[in-house]
Amino acid sequence: MPSQEFEALLEHARANPIDPKKSLAELRQGFEAMGLALAPPADASFVAVDADGVKAEWTRVPQSEEGAVILYLHGGGYIMGSPAGYRDFVAGICRAGRTRALSVDYRLAPEHPFPAAIDDAVKAYRWVLAKQVAPSRIVIAGDSAGGGLTLSTLLALKARGIALPAAAVCLSPSTDLARTGASIQTRAAEDVFLTRDLLDVCFDSFLGTDGDPRNPLASPLYAELSGLPPLLVMVGTAEILLDDSLRLAEKAKASGVEVELVVGEGMIHVWSFFAGMMPEGQQGVETIGVFIRRHLHGERQ
Repeated sequence: MPSQEFEALLEHARANPIDPKKSLAELRQGFEAMGLALAPPADASFVAVDADGVKAEWTRVPQSEEGAVILYLHGGGYIMGSPAGYRDFVAGICRAGRTRALSVDYRLAPEHPFPAAIDDAVKAYRWVLAKQVAPSRIVIAGDSAGGGLTLSTLLALKARGIALPAAAVCLSPSTDLARTGASIQTRAAEDVFLTRDLLDVCFDSFLGTDGDPRNPLASPLYAELSGLPPLLVMVGTAEILLDDSLRLAEKAKASGVEVELVVGEGMIHVWSFFAGMMPEGQQGVETIGVFIRRHLHGERQ
């Protein structure tokens, strides 16, 4: 039975749809406002850093262990978002996973199209390694576009022969910029956040005028996935990117990758982001925490 808080969020989202015809500045302002409306916990600290030329922000809570790090890549369709709008959520997964996090303020499209965001994520990851954090104590995580960038970052690290992290978390990831998933149509009436028109604006901005939507580094669904670390893939049934997750998980498993797939019945795009507003979101954060603790702290449930 959905919580009252979840139903209220659905009602608000339906009454205030994202208009892809708005200017880029308006889209960014609206997306940032949604995140900033969720106030971070008072016991969390946020410190801006320069990660070898990449803007980033450390997040710590009292439960954070300094030797364990989440490299977090925010969502926003490659064109919106910042660490500031994700403070509440990132602090929550730090608490659940007993880690600190480095939120990467990667460059956004269309000003900085593919592969700028991936280059920034790789540089930030190498910066964390240079701080004497072992790869086995790092998890890369991200949501939506950031979930796709999480996979792209793993692929870029693998191609360059850089030691991979212990695991990765992909929340409603965008994995197919060619937009071939059937759920883009079949789940359109249920998705309260994403539309095909919005995907077109975001993905086309990221790819640029000559970008290939089936480039494996931009669209991990088309990549060779063998050798990747264990993945947690979480997706809701009420979102148009459902098939991006289902097909990615199936292909990764077929390639020998350990995959934990969580499909939230009736859940919306990146529902765990709203942990501060509804119990379903907090349950999602706790699932993420269990996965992180298993791979970074060796906990067994």
